[in-house]
Amino acid sequence: MTRGEEPPGCVFCNAPSSEHGKQLIVHHAPLCYVILNLYPYNAGHLMIVPRRHVGQLAQLTREELAEMALLTQLCERVLTEAYQPQGINVGMNLGRPAGAGIVDHLHTHLVPRWNGDTNFMSVVGEVRVLPEEVPQTAERLRPLFVKLAGL
Repeated sequence: MTRGEEPPGCVFCNAPSSEHGKQLIVHHAPLCYVILNLYPYNAGHLMIVPRRHVGQLAQLTREELAEMALLTQLCERVLTEAYQPQGINVGMNLGRPAGAGIVDHLHTHLVPRWNGDTNFMSVVGEVRVLPEEVPQTAERLRPLFVKLAGL
């Protein structure tokens, strides 16, 4: 298998064509897409994923990198309108020691945050508390992506 080739088991490569993945994808762009995290830390936990199978920032083309940055900006606007968070964590975990659950397919996380939110529960109690089911989050965010993507 060569770099950039879609491996059969990659969840991000398979998401755009699988029924389950299609339910989680909330926005499509030419080189990347935005998908809800199946195991979110907070409601609205988004990930920006390049369509091409790459595991390092250095492997992205300028166009892919630019689109990821523009989608990060769009996701910030969508999350702000949908949830009015007091902050948003934005980041990547590059490599297993850095916390990457999916090592070989790069992705950017956006996690809405509020003062006093329950994120400590996943660390201390190994439990996640969400005020909204993932399908409800998708229904809430999809129209906002349509509305705000044209700005």
